[in-house]
Amino acid sequence: MDAALAFADEHGIAALSMRKLGAELGVEAMTLYHYVPSKEALFDALVDRLVSALAGIEPEPGGSGPEWLGRVARAYRQQLLAHPGVLPLAAARPAVSPDSLQMLETALQMLELPPARGLDMVNAVMTFVLGHTLAEAGRTPGTRSDMDSLAHLDEDRFPLLAQALRGGARHEERFEFALRALLAGLFATHSRSGTSE
Repeated sequence: MDAALAFADEHGIAALSMRKLGAELGVEAMTLYHYVPSKEALFDALVDRLVSALAGIEPEPGGSGPEWLGRVARAYRQQLLAHPGVLPLAAARPAVSPDSLQMLETALQMLELPPARGLDMVNAVMTFVLGHTLAEAGRTPGTRSDMDSLAHLDEDRFPLLAQALRGGARHEERFEFALRALLAGLFATHSRSGTSE
């Protein structure tokens, strides 16, 4: 898994194959099938590797469910930024290892909501993290960033946009703003709708 993660980060997930991974490790590709049954299973394991790392985030004494979920969201963003090669997989594959499922179980305990509503909230937050991080770091080679695309912005025609973009990319600030708003909105919406759902 370490070698596969490093390969994906360096070359992109599309370039990863059992043959190339075997070559990285100095073994025949067939040797790898003693550890993972298929390339698809390898992909699933890479996603689980990132998500299962969140299972070790313990609730803080006296901490609230929203506070804990915010910590998990920030940690997940850091995992994805550290391994951008796996971002396309994380966006498309569910994490279903026991460690990944334990993170969900802990979330449902911490949120103290009806389980279905709690799962909706976790899904909303984790989907936001994936989408934001894809926009922040998941660019394919040859594509331009939003800042590159707006480098020659006509400031006379778009003065407010030009003002907003001064200072360059503010990914972390935007992430924090949106995460806080999302968590506050989710829990406010739940409070208004009642706890019987």
